Amino acid sequence: MSRKKKKSPPLLNIKIESYAAEGKSIAHLEGGKVLFVDNAIPGDIIDAIIIKDKKSWAQGRTTRLVEPSPFRIEPFCQHFGVCGGCKWQMLPYSRQLVYKQQQVSDQLSRIGHIELPEMQPIIGSPHERYYRNKLEFTFSTNRYLTFEEIANREEKIEPVPALGFHAPGIFDKVVEIHTCYLQHEPTNTLLTVLREYTEANKLPYYDFKIQYGWLRNVVIRVTTTGEVLINLVMHHETPDMMPLLQHILENVPGITSLNYTINPKMNDTIFDQEVICYHGKSYIEEKLENFRFKISPKSFFQTNTYQAEALYKVTREFAGLTGTETLYDLYCGTGSIGIFCSALATKVIGIEVIEEAVKDAYENAGLNGLDNCKFFAGDVEKICTDAFFAEHGRPDVIITDPPRAGMTEKLIAQLLKMKAPKVVYVSCNPATQARDLQLLNGAYKITRLQPVDMFPHTHHIENVALLELREETIEITKN
Repeated sequence: MSRKKKKSPPLLNIKIESYAAEGKSIAHLEGGKVLFVDNAIPGDIIDAIIIKDKKSWAQGRTTRLVEPSPFRIEPFCQHFGVCGGCKWQMLPYSRQLVYKQQQVSDQLSRIGHIELPEMQPIIGSPHERYYRNKLEFTFSTNRYLTFEEIANREEKIEPVPALGFHAPGIFDKVVEIHTCYLQHEPTNTLLTVLREYTEANKLPYYDFKIQYGWLRNVVIRVTTTGEVLINLVMHHETPDMMPLLQHILENVPGITSLNYTINPKMNDTIFDQEVICYHGKSYIEEKLENFRFKISPKSFFQTNTYQAEALYKVTREFAGLTGTETLYDLYCGTGSIGIFCSALATKVIGIEVIEEAVKDAYENAGLNGLDNCKFFAGDVEKICTDAFFAEHGRPDVIITDPPRAGMTEKLIAQLLKMKAPKVVYVSCNPATQARDLQLLNGAYKITRLQPVDMFPHTHHIENVALLELREETIEITKN
């Protein structure tokens, strides 16, 4: 006979002391055990329950805010606390930046265990709202219901359709979004038009559990140049498709590029599916300084255009280019960082594993009339051979901008072999950056650090580190 696990007693009047990583805050229980909790900020006094209990730490869930922190403010979005997108709206932006800088410092020192220079003050985003250039919304047959909605209903709750964001941690339920402050219009207009038209015409939303239905996702991109791209993703073609696209075109202002994609697969990725242009051109254009970039429905581009320019300026400054260097841009994507730095380099070599991104990179170089940029598809450790260096030159400066998982061990080993005088490491995850910096520490010294906030009201933070080859490594290389 199985025994039920004994529930921990509720925790009452817990004082939140400080901020940890990944949006969690910290309190200490009797005996010194660390408690990590979500939905609380330093200065709050809360009641909580323990949902995970380990020897030296526990994870809790806030059940009641007993006394708010003096730092707390009223969130501006009606969906705050439910959709999971902007978890820090209850914090003034100035305090968010304090905690983000602390996060970078703590993770680099605690995980990296290496000598660090003084960190430069974080660069905050000039736009606290409407800063994203891309959003994706999901059609679902199953709207997410809050605990309050469930508690207040006596009868059985039947699933109802919704258009919005996936509920945090739940793949088959969607939080219905009416007004989103992450992206400029016509985003909210598009949501209203889609919701009203599909409801009036009884167009079926996709059911993720049974893999049945029609409307799946809609992606909208807007640029600082005023262009708008929409890509409507459907499971299969139907006679309702063209009338819906035409209705969008006639009722959503400013559309530059209207596209659709048929995705019959079980997952939502469309990188292996054809995107068909219904109206306008098949791409939009964005500008960073005087550089132009083509953005197609499947292109990767930094999500906050305003801060992308700030991030790239830091990267270019750290690279210290004088006009004579060969610059290697690793994880180059569509070539944006390398192109941004190209005027101060003799040659730019971009390397990216995704072939479509490399094609986009060449188009972007051509769009800007650049003939000193070359891009290659594949793994760095396979491409960067002695024969490759003999043809294209060894790097004087390397820029690396890996995904959240950081660099692979093979790539780090390759960097240690390449021994470029400078490496500029752009990271969207200071924890994995710290791990990688530790592995590079034997050959490189970190000389500059600059956090940049790309995503206000979230715990995410970018950090740029300048690594310079140690003198003893230079001497070994010479000999």
